Amino acid sequence: MRPTACLLRFLLTASLGATALAAAAADAPAATPPASEPVITPELDRRDISVPHIPSNNFEAGVFTGAYNAENFGVSLVGGIRLGYHINEDIFVEGVYGQTKVSDSSFRDILPGGIFPQPTQVLRYYDLSAGYNLFPGEIFLGRTHAKVSTLYIVAGIGNTNFDNTNHLTFNAGTGFRVFLKDWVAVQIDVRDHLYSIDLLGTRKDTNNLETTAGVTFFF
Repeated sequence: MRPTACLLRFLLTASLGATALAAAAADAPAATPPASEPVITPELDRRDISVPHIPSNNFEAGVFTGAYNAENFGVSLVGGIRLGYHINEDIFVEGVYGQTKVSDSSFRDILPGGIFPQPTQVLRYYDLSAGYNLFPGEIFLGRTHAKVSTLYIVAGIGNTNFDNTNHLTFNAGTGFRVFLKDWVAVQIDVRDHLYSIDLLGTRKDTNNLETTAGVTFFF
């Protein structure tokens, strides 16, 4: 056999062998490198977090007492009742009835007979208001006791009966409520009752500040 033919046969055989080896290597599964273990394994103790929620009782009824500052007529003791409905955790509506006695004693030394037919006059008011809970949270009583609380704003419209005359009244203010139980709370309110009177000869808008504390029951 001639040398050229032998060389061609050798090259063909070598080429077929290389092709077969490449195909076998492609079919073989790829080696997976060993997974490296973490250097530090974190061990965290998960703690349960209790998110404060205002109790879900929707209706409320309560009583209150405090001080009513009738502009030009001084401060007197006020008392009343309130009924409310909580639409959700943020918004509520309420109706309030209050009563106090207003005196014109500061004018009787100047004006003979004073301003009122009697030294004191009963002032009654009722309001229908809407409120919004701004900052629901918790207040801590000591180191181990926490109570649900909320700071809220309130505003509304109503009527004030003073000196046998009805006066359209706007009210606005703020309050702070602390739940002792799911069904009872104590609260402090500061509100301004705005209405017009003309007892002193000219009609003017008066700001009548009221500060009260009370107990409210939820059901």
